[in-house]
Amino acid sequence: MWWSTGMSPTIYDIARVAKVSKSTVSRVLNNQTNISDAARERVLKAIEELHYQPNKMARALTSSGFDAIMVISTRSTKTTAGNPFFSEVLHAIMARAEETGFDVILQTSRNSEDDLQKCLTRIHQKMIKGIIMLSAPADETFFAKLDECAIPVVVIGNVAGNYQHIASVDTDNYHDSIALTDTLIERGCQRIACLHAPLDYHVSVDRLAGFRASLAKHQWANEAALTVDGGYTQERALDAARRLLALPEPPDAVFATDSLKLMSIYRAAAERGIAIPDALTVVGYSNETLSFLLAPPPGGINVPTRQLGDVSSALLFARINGEPIPARTLIPTTII
Repeated sequence: MWWSTGMSPTIYDIARVAKVSKSTVSRVLNNQTNISDAARERVLKAIEELHYQPNKMARALTSSGFDAIMVISTRSTKTTAGNPFFSEVLHAIMARAEETGFDVILQTSRNSEDDLQKCLTRIHQKMIKGIIMLSAPADETFFAKLDECAIPVVVIGNVAGNYQHIASVDTDNYHDSIALTDTLIERGCQRIACLHAPLDYHVSVDRLAGFRASLAKHQWANEAALTVDGGYTQERALDAARRLLALPEPPDAVFATDSLKLMSIYRAAAERGIAIPDALTVVGYSNETLSFLLAPPPGGINVPTRQLGDVSSALLFARINGEPIPARTLIPTTII
């Protein structure tokens, strides 16, 4: 018989054993409805008998579905390259998934509509039981449509709307940014700049809003030249940092809203011979690895990246198992 040769079964083998056409098998594998119950049962039985994809496909086409979750970056690989947050949080999620016996499907897309269509396809085909989103878009149209699918979703980031099936895990970026800027002002800095990321995501919006709220609280003017968008890539961030430090009246302090911006400020300062922290105070959002590598270590907050990944995945698996979870979870941070 064919399986004694060590060859893997094919769609043709399933069709032969089930006594149906190849197109019928294809319709069953794609979970289409235009097929009789009897034919579907014969195909599923053939899949089991032939051990097609070690029974995973057969389970997926029944009520249980795949033991898999999908992780969505919501950003293209071009904009996440060089940013340590994504690799660290993904490592924590995959470690938790491995312990739980789940597979992880990593999805990157060109835009949110592409993301949504891929999600809907995988949900319809019962390929996933839950979703983790690595960031929260400021435009929550995606969330509203995904919530209609009634599948557990955990977002690492702030979620402004109220949804039945979507929970968030985040740090308090708004108040943390107020505290960081307050510290610079209280230490006597006179020209405080903010190098931030594009405002497409809640995290960037919240951190910039906290910076501006601190200035307003102390009745400081928000000078436009000192608030600069550093983009998503290393090149954009470095270009913005160079322009900031080359101003006729350069800042004496910089608040960097993510690790990429911090690294860019350090490099731009070194190129111009500006000593940190003697001539330029730098604070922002960093991580333990970066704080270890940069000299002197930047002040600010080491984002608990691993904890964000671990907590978000733990909550998702709890929800998949039918347990209630909070709609919003805040991870505490410490200012260094």
